[in-house]
Amino acid sequence: MFTGLVQAVGRLERRGSQLLVQGCAPFVPLQLGDSVAVDGVCLTVASLVGDGFLADVSEETLERTTLGPKALRGGAVNLEPALRLSDRLGGHLVSGHVDAAGEVIAIEALPQSWRLELRWREPGHERYICEKGSIALDGISLTVAGLAASGRQFWIAVIPHTWRTTALHHLRVGDRVNLEVDVIARYAERLLATEPSHADGSQVISSEWLARQGWS
Repeated sequence: MFTGLVQAVGRLERRGSQLLVQGCAPFVPLQLGDSVAVDGVCLTVASLVGDGFLADVSEETLERTTLGPKALRGGAVNLEPALRLSDRLGGHLVSGHVDAAGEVIAIEALPQSWRLELRWREPGHERYICEKGSIALDGISLTVAGLAASGRQFWIAVIPHTWRTTALHHLRVGDRVNLEVDVIARYAERLLATEPSHADGSQVISSEWLARQGWS
């Protein structure tokens, strides 16, 4: 698990069937088998190389995320080591399992922030986000500032510190980004889709149960 608080900005390169991740100096030493979020994608340290590491990647990872194209051009990536139980949870719980790609459709520099507007490239994930809810964008824990009625399009207010210290300032209109919805939203959906009661008659959470408890 991760928190979505980026600790370094590194570089990504393709090395045969593996990816080379460089720039982990702020949180070395790494150990073989450690997990590192690379633009929001959980990768495992297969071997150590300088201040970085080599990682194996599956076809699923290359198809679902931006790591493949970014590695070909040596792109900048956000890096975060795995969360320790003693760490503060400054962002939100991020699993490092990207749900889908988003597309940057507008970037606006405001007096005190940047307005980053995005849309899901494929439908089906918009139901998991809401205004003031959390979302991980290229591994960064961010808050949804607003969204269209359908949820397919949404925008984020990025403060100067986050803009400067992550790879966000490299983004351009039309770029793809990795998006991971708040895992709590997925669990809530699963609970609400469960049958009203177990086989033994014990109660489970449903929309009707929530209404009876005063949640409307």
